[in-house]
Amino acid sequence: MAENIMHFARVLRRAGLPVGPGAVTDAVRAVEAAGFGERADFYWTLHAVFVHRRDQRDIFDQAFHVFWRKPEFLEQMMSMLMPEIAAGVDRKPDPGRARLAEAMFGDQDAPSRESDSDEPNVEIDATMTFSDREVLRQMDFEQMTSREQEEARRAIARLRLRKPRAATRRFRAAPNGERVDMRATIRSSLRTGGNLTGIKQRSRIHKIPPLVVLCDISGSMSGYSRLFMHFLHAITNDGAVVHTFVFGTRLTNITRHLRTKDVDDALDRVTEDVSDWSGGTRIGACLGDFNKNWSRRVLGQGAHVLLITDGLDREEDGDLEAQMDRLHRSCKRLVWLNPLLRFDGFEARALGIRAMLPHVDEFRPVHNLESLDALALALAGGTSYTADPRDWLRSAA
Repeated sequence: MAENIMHFARVLRRAGLPVGPGAVTDAVRAVEAAGFGERADFYWTLHAVFVHRRDQRDIFDQAFHVFWRKPEFLEQMMSMLMPEIAAGVDRKPDPGRARLAEAMFGDQDAPSRESDSDEPNVEIDATMTFSDREVLRQMDFEQMTSREQEEARRAIARLRLRKPRAATRRFRAAPNGERVDMRATIRSSLRTGGNLTGIKQRSRIHKIPPLVVLCDISGSMSGYSRLFMHFLHAITNDGAVVHTFVFGTRLTNITRHLRTKDVDDALDRVTEDVSDWSGGTRIGACLGDFNKNWSRRVLGQGAHVLLITDGLDREEDGDLEAQMDRLHRSCKRLVWLNPLLRFDGFEARALGIRAMLPHVDEFRPVHNLESLDALALALAGGTSYTADPRDWLRSAA
């Protein structure tokens, strides 16, 4: 049993869970103390030792049922690594299945077929080529393996926003300004008895507007929330003024946690502080909380707002439309990022989506590295995607 627990810990480590030798020793001692009364007791004993974050639960649950003999899960894992001809519409694997299949069977060699010819096989190593990077840029976050997610995190850490500069109502002295500063010119002439010695000029002051992020962490967004946190950590530590809030059934301000330089330490603090991770969704109530308690504090100086959610609100009788209207009037620019736009056949037919769309300035996808690059370009003032929300309302009508 001790050897099996050690092999199970190796599977979890390959699937992305931070499991070290100390955790294996603790798991063996915990099983010895708890005994083998029931399967559920054994499950929760290992769960208490190996799982430390909410986003690790799905991987642990699938790995446990595969490793400790649940045949239907084992067949599904093996089918992911075997070539097959699918009839009809392609089905994407569930979140985390690709990482678990890679951890369970990634070291096993595929059965080789003997060639009829005696010609030697030529193998080309295309690792980290341009084509590989292009595939990674266009791959859905939810379908990445653990290795691909690690590469995506490194790419996100290197991402830099080209910060937009907004004109303010203030001016400062400039030798080649666009306006004449009459007051400064008259004050300068007083030193020479009223004789003009030169025309003083001034130019308008430009500042980087603050960025406010409202990120959905409900169960329907769990496949994306973790990588979104890496993206928000990267832009928070890039020198811009960023205020970050997460919401599911309640609103939580995590700005202070994301300012921690180490990304793992920052995400640990976020996980400890947020209690509704991968739960339900109350978009209207959470936006109402933000408008009432935080809007006047963080939406000054021409702030831009990023709303990251799929728009699937469980409160059908809420005041979602009124809260969206108030949020839109409180900021300079409201951009809605929706991972559901990754589907070609997406239509704005849900009540929550139709209530939100009239009150946003841009409607964009956010599901891969390419969409994050397009977002960075759009925030800097570039246009790389038709993001008018009225197009979606007209198509749904």
